[in-house]
Amino acid sequence: MPAYPHTEKVSVFESASAEELRRLVDALHHVHRLIAAMPDLYTLLLVITEESRLVARAEASSLLLYDPVEDHLYFHVALGDSGDQEALKRSVRLRLGQGIAGVAAKERQSILVKDVHQDPRFYKEADKASRFETRNLIATPMIDRDELVGVLEVVNKVEGGEFTPLDIRALEMFSSLAASAIVNARLIEEKIRNERLAAIGHAVAVLSHHTKNIISGMSTSADLIDMGLSSDNVEVLRRAWPVFKRSTKRIMHFVQDMLSFSKPREPLREWVELYSILQDARESFQELYAQVPVEVTLDCPTSGCRLHVDAQAIFRAILNLLTNAAEACGPRGGKVHISAHALDDNLMEIIVADTGPGIPDEIKRRVFEPFFSTKGSQGTGLGLAVTRKSILEHKGTITLEDNPGGGALFRIHLPRDPQAWPASTIL
Repeated sequence: MPAYPHTEKVSVFESASAEELRRLVDALHHVHRLIAAMPDLYTLLLVITEESRLVARAEASSLLLYDPVEDHLYFHVALGDSGDQEALKRSVRLRLGQGIAGVAAKERQSILVKDVHQDPRFYKEADKASRFETRNLIATPMIDRDELVGVLEVVNKVEGGEFTPLDIRALEMFSSLAASAIVNARLIEEKIRNERLAAIGHAVAVLSHHTKNIISGMSTSADLIDMGLSSDNVEVLRRAWPVFKRSTKRIMHFVQDMLSFSKPREPLREWVELYSILQDARESFQELYAQVPVEVTLDCPTSGCRLHVDAQAIFRAILNLLTNAAEACGPRGGKVHISAHALDDNLMEIIVADTGPGIPDEIKRRVFEPFFSTKGSQGTGLGLAVTRKSILEHKGTITLEDNPGGGALFRIHLPRDPQAWPASTIL
């Protein structure tokens, strides 16, 4: 049976009734609004297929997608009284040129069949799989930018009627919308996938460089320790051991940062004096960065500032801020001042300020982003991200400001008892 001959579009609309035109306009408006609202692709295709069925007043409708790798069509959506729809989607595959949908796809032309039992192109296996009886249908290829996307079908005009030229035109409109939606969604998915792969590659490169730098220091120290042991040279051992010990702690610190960042965690809270946490962080920093000319001062009451927090998490957050401040001061060194005091009965303020060059405005907005670093292979971009995560897990806030005396200032607000404190957001 030949394809339905195309007529002038104007005559198709002129011959349609006001009710038919109203249904078509309403359906197109509905679909366009959904496309603008960006629903998920499958929901959008469901709507397009259903609107096609309603406008054409068909018993059923389906949307077949083209798989260019396997070179066949498969049912992606099947709606209406079409029997076992899952069996249809699961078992039926059509080669180009096979069945009426396959012919429409191959010839890239709409096909109207008034009686499928009189058409040798009709693929009976689809009815057998779905246990549905097809009488008549329209199949329209979905084409976008000259690429075949699939086929849109409407099946069995209701009340035993026949499909009209307007039905064909309506299906062609919907097939164009469906094709564009599918292609655009695939482009977006590909872009997201490429961006994710690029982000993963960047993260792996950053972490690998940082690990390599630490291991390089450990390897050199290990060689010196071997040399000292083999020659009973205690002086060599004394020089090499502190470097090896610091490198071990740095890689442990680095691994803990990755673990802290990798998943949400509920803080293991205990009542502890804030001073002890800050002092531990200060001493650990001085041990890790013994060769860095940075003076760290602490101003915090030794008692009376108890908090119900995860002491290890807050310790690591402060240590990360000290590390960041020291690196900002550069090789010439500088000063870092830690201060803490109570703002009210249930809120503590911690300030870590340095005398470095400060942070430009364009970088301030990104300092808490994971893997963002201005230090090249010397930094991971995890330290401040982990710090922010830990503070937020304690229902606190952390902000970055300019230090009035020059440099950067991080201000932390922590509730004494996070359990009795409303959730906060970063400012």
